[in-house]
Amino acid sequence: MNVYQKFGLRKIVNGSGKMTVLGASAVQAEIAQAVSEATMDYVLIEELMETAGRKIAEATGAEDGCPTAGAAPGIAIAIAAAITGKNLTLIERMPNSEGLKNEIILQKGHSVHFGAPIAQMITLGGGKVVEVGQANHVERCHIEQAITDKTAALFYIKSHHAVQKGMQSIETMAAIAKERNIPFIIDAAAEGDFKKYFSKGADLVVYSGGKALEGPTSGFICGKTELIQACRKQYKGIGRAMKVGKESIIGLMTALELYDKKTDDSKSQIERMTWLINQFNAVSGIQGEIVQDEAGRPIYRAELTIDAKVIGKDAFAIIKELEAGNPAIYTRNYYANLGKISIDPRPLLPGQEELIAAKIKKIISNK
Repeated sequence: MNVYQKFGLRKIVNGSGKMTVLGASAVQAEIAQAVSEATMDYVLIEELMETAGRKIAEATGAEDGCPTAGAAPGIAIAIAAAITGKNLTLIERMPNSEGLKNEIILQKGHSVHFGAPIAQMITLGGGKVVEVGQANHVERCHIEQAITDKTAALFYIKSHHAVQKGMQSIETMAAIAKERNIPFIIDAAAEGDFKKYFSKGADLVVYSGGKALEGPTSGFICGKTELIQACRKQYKGIGRAMKVGKESIIGLMTALELYDKKTDDSKSQIERMTWLINQFNAVSGIQGEIVQDEAGRPIYRAELTIDAKVIGKDAFAIIKELEAGNPAIYTRNYYANLGKISIDPRPLLPGQEELIAAKIKKIISNK
């Protein structure tokens, strides 16, 4: 019995991914031990924040870093920093940015919902969203023509949630930002390459600490010194309402130390998901294939396509039954309307793919 079951909660089999609604990541024992020790002692938070900043800089190749309570707070803090700089009077005004340079340029295909609207996180930081182009088509001139003397930053979303084609590239946005001397911010919440986006020209990059990094619920911003100092100073303003605890910072730093030792598990992912797909070779109405993550990350999921006419149930009905049990099985369901159910191998404990295969077979046999 785990600690959640002790309090009457159902056991979860997570085949969905590093999802906030499922608790993001289950951390390694070394991280859990560091978090536990941090909760039982005191520390000067300002020193801890600066030490964490150096650790983040070391891990990302950026000039400095700022720990946050998650990627979403990181967006709000980064936006506020771009608007206020280190001016305490302005910091204490946020999110009231009336009369300041507060416009944040966002490609329309990047104005997405990740569990909450991206635009709302920008607004929390005092930003006024300026969407440019169309949902599936943005040209360089759309961005350039939207820049005014009120523009505070260009903002790019690197996420599977965002439209993957028809948008302007990071390189193009970085070049425009550099030409116009405007901060360029990237939300790379679930990305696992912590050096890539700063090296591509971003001034600030926002990451989750609980997703690819597999740390506790936390996040961080890395970037240029002046802006990162402005980010940390936001904890005297809006950051206070979204502060990150000492134990989460220590867990984040420990996860960053362990991350370099992590090995590529693509082969294991493919093997486990191939095994899962093969369990349905003799089942009429289910076709399986291995599909790489749509954002290009080294994640290889099993995608099962359900033929409702043959099975007698559509993907939504199967998903509903999977989630209703105990253990409750959660799959990745972004394309359930197309009859597709995906299983992400990363959060599965050893052998849980067997449980998923058996449960789906049982569901489709009970028509």
